[in-house]
Amino acid sequence: MPEPFAEHLEEIAVEIVERPGPRQLKKLGTRRGDLLLGLYTGRPLTRRSVEDSGVMPDSILIFQRNIELVCNSRAELVDEVRKTVLHEIGHHFRHE
Repeated sequence: MPEPFAEHLEEIAVEIVERPGPRQLKKLGTRRGDLLLGLYTGRPLTRRSVEDSGVMPDSILIFQRNIELVCNSRAELVDEVRKTVLHEIGHHFRHE
């Protein structure tokens, strides 16, 4: 990741999990048949304040089985993981 972005990503954990859980899907309002490929949890930089100290670190979850379902080759898999991680990082920097 290029600077100045990298310094803001040091404490974000990226974790690969098999699938999203039912609570995650319900909370996001996903519909039957929707495939969630990744999920950012945390508070975007643009919404933080001094009151956010001491909170759990932000994280990005990558849902392995869902990504495997949309890919037909190793090259597609690598590309989709990259796109998904970058998309979720975008949530960390989003401006509302």
